[in-house]
Amino acid sequence: MADKQDDAEIRSKLLAVSTATLTTALFKRGLRNTFIQGARPLNPQKCKMAGPAFTLRYIPAREDLDTLAVFRDPRHPQRHAVETIPPGSVMVIDSRGDARAASAGGILATRMMVRGVAGLVTDGGLRDSPDIAAMDFPAFCRAPSAPTNLIHHHAIDIDVPIGCGDVPVYPGDWIVGDAEGVVVIPAGIVAEIADEAVEMTAFETYVEQQVAAGRSIIGLYPPDEAARAEYEAARAKAKDPS
Repeated sequence: MADKQDDAEIRSKLLAVSTATLTTALFKRGLRNTFIQGARPLNPQKCKMAGPAFTLRYIPAREDLDTLAVFRDPRHPQRHAVETIPPGSVMVIDSRGDARAASAGGILATRMMVRGVAGLVTDGGLRDSPDIAAMDFPAFCRAPSAPTNLIHHHAIDIDVPIGCGDVPVYPGDWIVGDAEGVVVIPAGIVAEIADEAVEMTAFETYVEQQVAAGRSIIGLYPPDEAARAEYEAARAKAKDPS
Protein backbone atom coordinates (compact mmCIF):
# COMPACT_ATOMS: atom_id res chain seq x y z
CA MET A 1 0.00 0.00 0.00
CA ALA A 2 1.28 3.43 -0.90
CA ASP A 3 2.40 5.67 1.96
CA LYS A 4 1.12 9.24 2.48
CA GLN A 5 3.79 10.79 0.25
CA ASP A 6 3.06 8.28 -2.49
CA ASP A 7 -0.67 8.94 -2.10
CA ALA A 8 -0.16 12.67 -2.66
CA GLU A 9 1.85 12.04 -5.84
CA ILE A 10 -0.66 9.51 -7.14
CA ARG A 11 -3.56 11.85 -6.39
CA SER A 12 -1.86 14.72 -8.21
CA LYS A 13 -1.32 12.60 -11.32
CA LEU A 14 -4.85 11.18 -11.32
CA LEU A 15 -6.40 14.64 -10.99
CA ALA A 16 -4.50 15.70 -14.10
CA VAL A 17 -5.95 13.01 -16.39
CA SER A 18 -9.42 12.04 -17.59
CA THR A 19 -11.53 9.04 -16.69
CA ALA A 20 -11.59 8.25 -20.41
CA THR A 21 -7.81 7.92 -20.48
CA LEU A 22 -7.82 5.88 -17.28
CA THR A 23 -10.37 3.40 -18.63
CA THR A 24 -8.16 2.88 -21.69
CA ALA A 25 -5.09 2.29 -19.53
CA LEU A 26 -7.06 -0.25 -17.51
CA PHE A 27 -8.40 -1.89 -20.67
CA LYS A 28 -4.82 -2.48 -21.81
CA ARG A 29 -4.46 -4.67 -18.72
CA GLY A 30 -7.64 -6.58 -19.49
CA LEU A 31 -9.86 -4.67 -17.04
CA ARG A 32 -13.12 -3.83 -18.84
CA ASN A 33 -15.60 -3.20 -16.03
CA THR A 34 -14.17 -0.18 -14.22
CA PHE A 35 -16.56 2.71 -14.98
CA ILE A 36 -19.40 3.08 -12.46
CA GLN A 37 -22.64 3.04 -14.40
CA GLY A 38 -25.18 5.77 -13.70
CA ALA A 39 -23.01 7.88 -11.37
CA ARG A 40 -23.23 11.43 -12.67
CA PRO A 41 -21.77 14.56 -11.06
CA LEU A 42 -24.24 16.87 -9.33
CA ASN A 43 -22.01 19.76 -10.41
CA PRO A 44 -19.76 19.12 -13.44
CA GLN A 45 -17.76 22.23 -12.50
CA LYS A 46 -16.85 20.83 -9.08
CA CYS A 47 -16.33 17.15 -9.65
CA LYS A 48 -12.62 16.40 -10.01
CA MET A 49 -11.68 13.93 -7.31
CA ALA A 50 -9.25 11.13 -6.56
CA GLY A 51 -8.77 9.04 -3.45
CA PRO A 52 -8.90 5.57 -1.93
CA ALA A 53 -12.33 3.99 -1.55
CA PHE A 54 -14.10 3.74 1.79
CA THR A 55 -17.29 1.77 1.33
CA LEU A 56 -20.83 1.64 2.71
CA ARG A 57 -23.25 -1.12 1.77
CA TYR A 58 -27.04 -0.98 1.83
CA ILE A 59 -29.50 -3.87 1.59
CA PRO A 60 -33.25 -3.42 1.10
CA ALA A 61 -35.01 -1.75 4.03
CA ARG A 62 -37.47 -3.54 6.30
CA GLU A 63 -40.22 -1.61 8.07
CA ASP A 64 -39.70 -3.04 11.56
CA LEU A 65 -35.98 -2.21 11.52
CA ASP A 66 -35.66 1.01 9.56
CA THR A 67 -37.25 3.83 11.52
CA LEU A 68 -35.97 7.31 12.31
CA ALA A 69 -35.00 6.08 15.79
CA VAL A 70 -32.03 4.15 14.36
CA PHE A 71 -30.17 7.39 13.74
CA ARG A 72 -29.83 7.88 17.51
CA ASP A 73 -27.32 5.02 17.55
CA PRO A 74 -23.80 6.43 16.99
CA ARG A 75 -22.79 3.04 15.60
CA HIS A 76 -25.45 3.14 12.88
CA PRO A 77 -23.36 2.14 9.83
CA GLN A 78 -24.24 5.19 7.76
CA ARG A 79 -23.48 7.64 10.58
CA HIS A 80 -20.42 5.67 11.70
CA ALA A 81 -19.07 5.66 8.13
CA VAL A 82 -19.35 9.44 7.87
CA GLU A 83 -17.50 9.89 11.17
CA THR A 84 -14.72 7.37 10.50
CA ILE A 85 -13.91 7.66 6.78
CA PRO A 86 -10.26 8.79 6.57
CA PRO A 87 -9.54 12.25 5.16
CA GLY A 88 -8.59 12.07 1.51
CA SER A 89 -10.76 9.00 0.91
CA VAL A 90 -13.84 8.76 -1.29
CA MET A 91 -17.09 7.46 0.18
CA VAL A 92 -18.52 4.84 -2.20
CA ILE A 93 -22.05 3.62 -1.46
CA ASP A 94 -23.65 0.45 -2.75
CA SER A 95 -27.34 1.32 -3.11
CA ARG A 96 -28.03 -1.53 -5.52
CA GLY A 97 -28.71 1.00 -8.29
CA ASP A 98 -31.89 2.08 -6.48
CA ALA A 99 -32.47 5.84 -6.52
CA ARG A 100 -36.00 5.73 -5.08
CA ALA A 101 -34.54 6.96 -1.78
CA ALA A 102 -31.43 8.95 -0.96
CA SER A 103 -28.14 7.31 -0.05
CA ALA A 104 -27.15 10.46 1.88
CA GLY A 105 -27.99 14.16 2.07
CA GLY A 106 -26.61 17.62 2.54
CA ILE A 107 -25.77 17.42 6.25
CA LEU A 108 -23.76 14.22 5.86
CA ALA A 109 -22.04 15.60 2.75
CA THR A 110 -21.13 18.74 4.69
CA ARG A 111 -19.71 16.67 7.54
CA MET A 112 -17.55 14.69 5.14
CA MET A 113 -16.38 17.84 3.37
CA VAL A 114 -15.36 19.43 6.68
CA ARG A 115 -13.51 16.23 7.63
CA GLY A 116 -11.44 16.41 4.44
CA VAL A 117 -13.10 13.59 2.52
CA ALA A 118 -12.28 13.71 -1.20
CA GLY A 119 -15.79 13.00 -2.53
CA LEU A 120 -18.95 10.91 -2.53
CA VAL A 121 -20.20 8.33 -5.03
CA THR A 122 -23.41 6.31 -5.02
CA ASP A 123 -25.27 4.27 -7.61
CA GLY A 124 -28.46 5.46 -5.89
CA GLY A 125 -29.85 8.90 -5.10
CA LEU A 126 -28.79 11.96 -3.11
CA ARG A 127 -31.18 14.28 -1.30
CA ASP A 128 -30.59 18.01 -0.82
CA SER A 129 -28.91 17.72 -4.20
CA PRO A 130 -29.07 21.46 -5.06
CA ASP A 131 -27.28 22.24 -1.78
CA ILE A 132 -24.63 19.56 -2.35
CA ALA A 133 -24.12 20.79 -5.92
CA ALA A 134 -23.28 24.25 -4.56
CA MET A 135 -20.64 22.85 -2.18
CA ASP A 136 -16.95 22.52 -2.93
CA PHE A 137 -17.36 18.77 -2.64
CA PRO A 138 -17.47 16.32 -5.57
CA ALA A 139 -20.64 14.21 -5.44
CA PHE A 140 -21.90 11.64 -7.94
CA CYS A 141 -25.24 9.83 -8.00
CA ARG A 142 -27.73 8.11 -10.29
CA ALA A 143 -30.38 10.79 -9.68
CA PRO A 144 -31.56 13.37 -7.14
CA SER A 145 -33.90 11.74 -4.63
CA ALA A 146 -35.70 13.50 -1.78
CA PRO A 147 -36.89 10.53 0.37
CA THR A 148 -34.76 9.48 3.33
CA ASN A 149 -32.63 6.39 2.82
CA LEU A 150 -34.67 4.47 5.43
CA ILE A 151 -37.58 4.13 3.02
CA HIS A 152 -35.68 1.73 0.76
CA HIS A 153 -32.19 1.20 2.22
CA HIS A 154 -30.83 -0.52 5.31
CA ALA A 155 -27.19 0.34 6.08
CA ILE A 156 -25.50 -2.95 6.91
CA ASP A 157 -21.70 -2.81 6.41
CA ILE A 158 -18.82 -0.37 6.08
CA ASP A 159 -15.33 -0.78 4.62
CA VAL A 160 -16.15 -4.09 2.89
CA PRO A 161 -16.09 -5.09 -0.79
CA ILE A 162 -19.20 -3.80 -2.57
CA GLY A 163 -20.70 -3.37 -6.00
CA CYS A 164 -21.42 0.17 -7.16
CA GLY A 165 -22.96 0.75 -10.56
CA ASP A 166 -22.18 -2.89 -11.44
CA VAL A 167 -18.46 -2.38 -10.71
CA PRO A 168 -16.66 -4.23 -7.90
CA VAL A 169 -15.11 -1.84 -5.39
CA TYR A 170 -12.71 -3.04 -2.71
CA PRO A 171 -11.65 -0.83 0.21
CA GLY A 172 -8.47 0.98 -0.81
CA ASP A 173 -9.15 0.86 -4.55
CA TRP A 174 -8.62 4.30 -6.05
CA ILE A 175 -11.69 6.23 -7.16
CA VAL A 176 -11.31 8.97 -9.78
CA GLY A 177 -14.10 11.28 -10.87
CA ASP A 178 -14.54 13.98 -13.49
CA ALA A 179 -17.37 15.50 -15.52
CA GLU A 180 -17.78 12.25 -17.42
CA GLY A 181 -18.19 9.97 -14.41
CA VAL A 182 -16.26 7.73 -12.03
CA VAL A 183 -13.62 5.04 -12.61
CA VAL A 184 -12.31 2.43 -10.15
CA ILE A 185 -8.60 1.52 -10.18
CA PRO A 186 -7.36 -1.56 -8.28
CA ALA A 187 -5.04 -0.47 -5.48
CA GLY A 188 -2.23 -2.77 -6.55
CA ILE A 189 -1.71 -1.10 -9.92
CA VAL A 190 -2.74 2.49 -9.22
CA ALA A 191 0.80 3.93 -9.32
CA GLU A 192 1.60 2.46 -12.72
CA ILE A 193 -1.82 3.37 -14.10
CA ALA A 194 -1.32 6.97 -12.95
CA ASP A 195 2.09 7.14 -14.63
CA GLU A 196 0.79 5.63 -17.85
CA ALA A 197 -2.24 7.92 -17.94
CA VAL A 198 -0.01 10.99 -17.61
CA GLU A 199 2.04 9.80 -20.60
CA MET A 200 -1.09 8.98 -22.60
CA THR A 201 -2.52 12.43 -21.86
CA ALA A 202 0.63 14.17 -23.11
CA PHE A 203 0.46 12.22 -26.36
CA GLU A 204 -3.28 12.77 -26.81
CA THR A 205 -2.81 16.51 -26.31
CA TYR A 206 -0.25 16.46 -29.12
CA VAL A 207 -2.65 14.47 -31.33
CA GLU A 208 -5.49 16.92 -30.67
CA GLN A 209 -3.26 19.81 -31.70
CA GLN A 210 -2.24 18.03 -34.89
CA VAL A 211 -5.83 17.10 -35.80
CA ALA A 212 -7.06 20.63 -35.07
CA ALA A 213 -4.42 21.87 -37.52
CA GLY A 214 -5.90 19.65 -40.25
CA ARG A 215 -3.88 16.45 -39.99
CA SER A 216 -5.49 13.07 -40.66
CA ILE A 217 -5.79 10.58 -37.80
CA ILE A 218 -4.49 7.80 -40.08
CA GLY A 219 -1.00 6.91 -38.97
CA LEU A 220 -1.29 9.37 -36.12
CA TYR A 221 -3.86 7.82 -33.80
CA PRO A 222 -2.68 5.20 -33.15
CA PRO A 223 0.77 6.37 -34.22
CA ASP A 224 2.95 4.63 -36.75
CA GLU A 225 6.73 4.75 -36.31
CA ALA A 226 7.07 8.07 -38.14
CA ALA A 227 4.36 9.76 -36.10
CA ARG A 228 5.82 8.42 -32.86
CA ALA A 229 9.24 9.76 -33.82
CA GLU A 230 7.73 13.17 -34.65
CA TYR A 231 6.01 13.25 -31.27
CA GLU A 232 9.17 12.32 -29.38
CA ALA A 233 11.10 15.03 -31.25
CA ALA A 234 8.43 17.63 -30.48
CA ARG A 235 8.42 16.60 -26.84
CA ALA A 236 12.20 16.81 -26.57
CA LYS A 237 12.16 20.26 -28.16
CA ALA A 238 9.51 21.44 -25.72
CA LYS A 239 11.65 20.28 -22.80
CA ASP A 240 14.80 21.91 -24.19
CA PRO A 241 13.92 24.80 -26.57
CA SER A 242 17.60 25.60 -27.05
